[in-house]
Amino acid sequence: MVNGIGSGASGRDSLSSALQRMQQKIAQLQDQQTGAASATAAETASAFESSMSKAVSGLDTQMRATEDLPVQALKGDLDLHEVTTQIKQTELAFEFSMQVRNKFIDAYREVMRMSV
Repeated sequence: MVNGIGSGASGRDSLSSALQRMQQKIAQLQDQQTGAASATAAETASAFESSMSKAVSGLDTQMRATEDLPVQALKGDLDLHEVTTQIKQTELAFEFSMQVRNKFIDAYREVMRMSV
């Protein structure tokens, strides 16, 4: 496949591990906060966690669907143009998610460098 997309689970594993680290940090932040601010933070964290989980699962679904496209093209079910378009869309979605992950990691590192 294009640029290693669909050839393994390393991309999915790195996104999943980044999501787990973010969930752990969110849990730590929830423990530190109290009162109404804690309730608001919990709702925000829950919404953020839900949206991130949906995004990762959507990317995983798209990658799994793309893995089957070359076989369908060889069977004659799909046109080569459709296959290349889908592969390129999946590649762009994966690259976008990796850039988002990198921004989250950079932001996390910046927060960790702050003095309290």
